[in-house]
Amino acid sequence: MTATRIDGKAFAARLRERVGDYAATFAEAAGRKAGLAVVLVGEDAASQVYVGAKGKATLAANMASFEHRLPMDTTSEDLMALVEKLNNDDSVDGILVQLPLPDHLDEQSIIAAISPDKDVDGFHVINAGRLSVGQTGFVPCTPLGCMMLLTDRLGDLSGLEAVVIGRSNIVGKPMAQLLLDANATVTIAHSRTKDLASVVRRADIVVAAVGRPQMIGKDWLKDGATVIDVGINRLPPEPGKEKGKLVGDVAFDEASEVAGAITPVPGGVGPMTIAVLLRNTLVAAHRNAGLEAPADL
Repeated sequence: MTATRIDGKAFAARLRERVGDYAATFAEAAGRKAGLAVVLVGEDAASQVYVGAKGKATLAANMASFEHRLPMDTTSEDLMALVEKLNNDDSVDGILVQLPLPDHLDEQSIIAAISPDKDVDGFHVINAGRLSVGQTGFVPCTPLGCMMLLTDRLGDLSGLEAVVIGRSNIVGKPMAQLLLDANATVTIAHSRTKDLASVVRRADIVVAAVGRPQMIGKDWLKDGATVIDVGINRLPPEPGKEKGKLVGDVAFDEASEVAGAITPVPGGVGPMTIAVLLRNTLVAAHRNAGLEAPADL
């Protein structure tokens, strides 16, 4: 048995194209483009790459991009003042403060200052609460992207047993809530779970988000399971190479011998994150303009 490869890159490209088409329609109806503001504090190299990629993707999707690059020594007061300015700016529909922030800034306080209706990252405690009680809000981009891939592959998830490995506020917890809302039977597993392998082996759906390279092998998986690998880890470089190979939390090659379908790393969940960010921003724009968002966003 060889698992079907779930092509997140191709799915994300289709979603971005759809967002771009709807964004053009929105601009005609609203008299302005949907706008995403991204705030970067400091010189973190990876964050600079992410911010640049988000800006290019936003422009390519027929939306307005507002980048705010602040020095490392920016004070909490100055950052809060910028967030408040963006909250009150009608041309800005989504606000994303790139994490991690420098150590002297409190991430939770900054996230809490963002208007929940512009919190397109879905990290605000109000949006977390809305998700937990079934109200409309914004869901973190990575788990929402995972759900899109799962429903595209499996259709109705009712009655399926799902195991989410990892309990972070960004992926694990919202992922479990989305699966529960889709009528799956959900277990959240983590580092303290007893006999973790046997728990995972029960699952029709496995979502791995632990940050441990290739931890999950074929002996952990039920025959035919659908595996969503959120992990992205870099192995030590091989002799003569500058960078090590990127791998997920799942040992892809051997897991593919057992799983029914699996996301690769790279090219699986990763491309979905920016695509869903653009989707969330366009949904926010429709709500802010008093318009109904398209049903297939």
